[in-house]
Amino acid sequence: MSIEDDTGAVAHVLVVGASASGLTTVEALRRKGYTGRITVLGAEPHAPYDRPPLSKQILSGAWDPDRAALRTEEMLTGLDTEFVYGDPAVGLDTATRTVRTESGRELSADAVVIATGVRPRVLPGQGELTGVHVLRTLDDALALRTDLLAGSRLVVVGEGVLGSEIAATARMLGLDVTLAGPLTGPLALQVGPLVSGLLAELHTERGVRLRLGNGVTGFTSAQGRVSGVELSTGEVLPADVVVVAIGASPATEWLAGSGLELDNGVVCDSRCRAAPGIYAVGDVARWHHEQLGRLIRLENRTNATEQAMAVAGAILGEDRPYEPVPYFWTDQFDAKLQVHGFLPADAEVDLVDGELAARRFVARYRSGGRVTGILGWNMPKQARQRRQEIVDSIPSPSPAPVPSPAH
Repeated sequence: MSIEDDTGAVAHVLVVGASASGLTTVEALRRKGYTGRITVLGAEPHAPYDRPPLSKQILSGAWDPDRAALRTEEMLTGLDTEFVYGDPAVGLDTATRTVRTESGRELSADAVVIATGVRPRVLPGQGELTGVHVLRTLDDALALRTDLLAGSRLVVVGEGVLGSEIAATARMLGLDVTLAGPLTGPLALQVGPLVSGLLAELHTERGVRLRLGNGVTGFTSAQGRVSGVELSTGEVLPADVVVVAIGASPATEWLAGSGLELDNGVVCDSRCRAAPGIYAVGDVARWHHEQLGRLIRLENRTNATEQAMAVAGAILGEDRPYEPVPYFWTDQFDAKLQVHGFLPADAEVDLVDGELAARRFVARYRSGGRVTGILGWNMPKQARQRRQEIVDSIPSPSPAPVPSPAH
């Protein structure tokens, strides 16, 4: 099958994943004038919804589940796209660009966009107990909320962005909350020791117990329900409810045997192309960033949108590398953090606006003599204004071979 039909246009685009990145790919194609057939295949029974509110507005009950929907039914209908829900992809024939689904469907297209995201990592034994949760989907959030409303003691395993947000939300719901994990502070890997220390102070002030710096070795239980979390020190943290938030792995199991290169995601060239006519977008994509000169994979909402627009352009013949400045945000209690670029743990950090004591500031991160990141704490506008410093500090890449798409 050729990637183009005899009119020179891609006749059918198949998007595997009814996610934010999948939906944005569709919208970008239509906005760019594409009039061909589009099919979106979703593993979940729901229409596309937003994930960032799951650990905050949905979990707290501030939003009804319907409010997380990315678009109204009328808007989805206006995209002239076939949406297939509740039928996960289970295989891909790369040569014919044919996707097989759990129900036995076979869908072929001129261009396939892989937007299957990630799956939460789990701890041994957690699937055998009630009361132990992960949070990735809308159904996960609703199930966790039901348990939180019935319980009183929550232990969150994992001190990253998701775990810290869940801890903050649950504490504001009135639960007794303990945050556990092997690192020394909340978001220690994402923001470095200075800001992680400030977040630790914030959580402690708001009543979250921190049991950080030790690994989790297992769970205790009573009559099939979790009763506690056991640390490597032997300490047991009592719990009615547990959330495991220890990161996620790219959802690429269904691509085994496809011939695509799978290494911490679907490996792509700088145009987000994994093979002729096959692209990856969002959390599942690991692509060659030409300015940085290496493969990267990003798990955040902003990248899902920006990369989807780049992939839509590539499908329609635009020949531009995808070279974003990474960006993510997190809301915890009254702290709103915006992060541009990369914040290495060993970076030099200097304050360029505001005051640490007031918890309203902008910090600049330098590594190897250049600006690699900007962090704003309750100063989003000022942080955004300094983003250009990161761009100006990126060295011109030396000529290097770009990974070729797999065949």
